[in-house]
Amino acid sequence: MKPIVIIGAGGLAREVAWLIEEINAVREEWELLGYVDEDPVKHGIKLNNYKVLGGLQELNAFSNEVHLVCAIGDPTARKRVVEKVSSLGLPFANLVHPDVKMSSLVTMGQGNIICSSNIFTVNITIGNHNIINLACTVGHDVTMNNYCTVFPGVNISGNVVLHDSVSIGTNTSIIQGISIGEGTIIEAGSVVIRDLPPHCTAVGVPAKPIKFHHK
Repeated sequence: MKPIVIIGAGGLAREVAWLIEEINAVREEWELLGYVDEDPVKHGIKLNNYKVLGGLQELNAFSNEVHLVCAIGDPTARKRVVEKVSSLGLPFANLVHPDVKMSSLVTMGQGNIICSSNIFTVNITIGNHNIINLACTVGHDVTMNNYCTVFPGVNISGNVVLHDSVSIGTNTSIIQGISIGEGTIIEAGSVVIRDLPPHCTAVGVPAKPIKFHHK
């Protein structure tokens, strides 16, 4: 079994601990050592039977046999933390729930978290450190760059491009051929039928930008 540490100690991190248990129930693959989190209030406590080992500095003590996964939902915060710890040279794991349906024509980078009941069809490219939560569908020829967060129940049609650090809210639908700009947030329940620019928050049916934010 390969040792692994979860970065983060919030609700998503506890879900990722369960995801690891689900993977191990099918094939023993991961030894979860615990969590690391920058909040000192959490240090030393147990969350769902696994200990918060301390802050990010605890990772300095591990050899390069220890894998990492960053379970921080906000794309900007996740990117910041991953870039901070990447200098340590520890490998990042891909965690894919055993019941995920995924063709052999899906390529994936590192550090991705793919939860239960997702379907990925063909010729899909997934970059690094993306989180795809429960019960989403991803159609043919989708490109998902890096640090994206896809919340539960999202449906992404074919030939969609998600640029870096996109966040897609629960039960959003995106029609075919759409491009979502870097850093854009799509609020829950939206229907995206037109391209969305970078660094905006969009909402509605159809989804429209309601505000823009800094990089």
